[in-house]
Amino acid sequence: MGVDYYKILQVDRSANDDDLKKAYRKLAMKWHPDKNPNNKKAAEAKFKQISEAYDVLSDPQKRAVYDNYGEEGLKGQVPPGAGGFPGGMDGSGPTGFRFNPRSADDIFSEIFGFGGLSGGMGDMGGGSRASGSRFHRSIFGDDIFTSFRNAAAGGEGGSSGMPRKAAAIERMLPCSLEDLYKGTAKKMKISREVTDSSGRPTTTEEILTIEIKPGWKKGTKITFPEKGNEQRGVIPSDLVFIIDEKPHSTFKRDGSDLIATQKISLVEALTGYTVQVTTLDGRNLTIPINSIISPTYEEVVKGEGMPIPKEPGKKGNLRIKFNVKFPSRLTSEQKTGIKRLLTSS
Repeated sequence: MGVDYYKILQVDRSANDDDLKKAYRKLAMKWHPDKNPNNKKAAEAKFKQISEAYDVLSDPQKRAVYDNYGEEGLKGQVPPGAGGFPGGMDGSGPTGFRFNPRSADDIFSEIFGFGGLSGGMGDMGGGSRASGSRFHRSIFGDDIFTSFRNAAAGGEGGSSGMPRKAAAIERMLPCSLEDLYKGTAKKMKISREVTDSSGRPTTTEEILTIEIKPGWKKGTKITFPEKGNEQRGVIPSDLVFIIDEKPHSTFKRDGSDLIATQKISLVEALTGYTVQVTTLDGRNLTIPINSIISPTYEEVVKGEGMPIPKEPGKKGNLRIKFNVKFPSRLTSEQKTGIKRLLTSS
């Protein structure tokens, strides 16, 4: 097939218009000659290649010819008898098709929402015309690194002409403590506006799968890049899900530790107590305590807390606290008996 446009743009053969635009944006920003001043010649060649690949694959007619007849079909070099162009091209077959590539400058301007530009990338090798030069300097000039940091962070790029990235869309994602202990996958259905190949807005629905890793904490963010609405001149916003932790009936979380509070009587606190607790993964623990349990006493069970994401196989601790219930009143006989027992001990 000669040149592999799918490989150049780093997309699958089934890539849709949305996939192509995302791939082009990423590669065009990386390989634009003005962003590679120390390797401008090689970057120029790469940039033109990326632009040509997008030009072919984003145009249904060009893409059909390319898929059926390869680069030769685009250049009208398919031998006679190779068959007609699918859907018909006035009966001329692939030999009647001529590929006239658009300029890299025009494609870049269209995708990033700049209009009325001329010159520039079409003459990169020998110096661009005035308007194109001003355009490229405004995006990739002295403040190149700051501009790209701002764009990556969702900034507007100021007056430089840099395409603005829409502010991130944040949504809370409630998770049970069991979800965060064992890990799980949650599917979220989203609806957003995209532009079709003709530039018209259309609504599409998509199912996003969010992989919850064991041990993740409240506030953890999962980002799906550029899943917001598409609109001219604006890079779509990122969709960010933020982990929220639902209250649990038995445990509270403290970092990687779990805290359980047991209500016990004064007699149990003084004479011994056996803790029975069901873990987040359904195991039953039996923990005998023979020590005197004071109101500040804490029993620590090592390795029975939350998983530690950065240390696979390790867990925090289970800390058992006690709420000692004191009697509301004692009779004279009870007071005398307690005094006698405690004094004799």
